Order: sequence, then structure tokens, then C-alpha cells
Amino acid sequence: MSDARDNLDQRIALTRRNIADLTEQAAAAAGAAVEESLASRLDQLQELLNDLLQRREALERKGPA
Repeated sequence: MSDARDNLDQRIALTRRNIADLTEQAAAAAGAAVEESLASRLDQLQELLNDLLQRREALERKGPA
């Protein structure tokens, strides 16, 4: 189970970095179309992060195998 937890932790960290990078891009972006595209991608990444966090929480509740 440690491998599954480690994998989830890595994916969570990567998703958080992607959100931070995209937030920086959005702050520097000009133009409604670009901003809308970045906002859409941020929403997708946030949904992914929420899903990964829920999976990790479920794994923790399950306990050691």
C-alpha cells in the first residue's frame, strides 16, 4: 500500500505545481480567450486534485493491507 500512497502523493504534488504554474500564467495573461482557457484548465486541475486527495484519504482509512 505504501507504493500506492507514494504514487498518489507524487501525483498530488505534481498537480499542485501545475496549478501554481497555471495561476502564474493566468496572472500574466491578456485577452479574454486566453483567460477563459486558463480558467478552464485550472478548473480541470482542481477537480483532479480533489479526486486525488479523496483517493489518498480513502487509502488512509483503509489502513495497512
